[in-house]
Amino acid sequence: MSPDPLEVLRTVPLFRQVPEADLRAMSDLIRERRQPKGSLILTQGDEGETLFLIRSGQVKVTVVAEDGREVILSVLGAGSFFGEMALIDDEPRSAHVFAMEDSVLLALRREDFRAQLARSPELGVALLRELSRRLRRADDTIASLMLLDVNGRVAHLLLELAREEGGDTGTTIARRLTHASIGQMVGASRETVSRTMRNLVLRNVIAVTRKGITLLDVPALRLAAREAA
Repeated sequence: MSPDPLEVLRTVPLFRQVPEADLRAMSDLIRERRQPKGSLILTQGDEGETLFLIRSGQVKVTVVAEDGREVILSVLGAGSFFGEMALIDDEPRSAHVFAMEDSVLLALRREDFRAQLARSPELGVALLRELSRRLRRADDTIASLMLLDVNGRVAHLLLELAREEGGDTGTTIARRLTHASIGQMVGASRETVSRTMRNLVLRNVIAVTRKGITLLDVPALRLAAREAA
């Protein structure tokens, strides 16, 4: 049985500091939306009217280059949210969002979200903190694409994904990522990513199982990504 909307809101980092009464009011306003695997959720350039929370499943945020190549900006799982930028600045959607697997989303309309922002200063602060975190991550990603080779970019990506789930040695990245999708995130071919991942497995830096990618040697990944401990 799926958790009710209030239980989902309590697990989303964006809402952790929001008072319980405000969460209850918000839970009455959200609507469930089911998306089958491969379906388009948002289209780049469309008007943004809704914030989405991921109850279950996984989505990818992408842009398409002029030559038709798809570039994955991020992969989001349960507890994450997307679509917030268009609610704040009234600009069109900045990217496409696709369901990577069957997903259940919770939708909150623009007017309801803004009304909640006006009532809850804690939500506004939390939103600013999350936007700042995403901007820092984007800066780090740009820097890695410019300064690192493929090995370093893959290591940087694995560290970034693991940080969201703990970050230490032993952390498992539970998101289902193919070598092709990793390649779209780091600007490399699937074949090159496959060789890089195989090398990391052979060196016991990571382990790959059905449950995900487990970090076995974080210092080695930091060295490849040129990160300080």
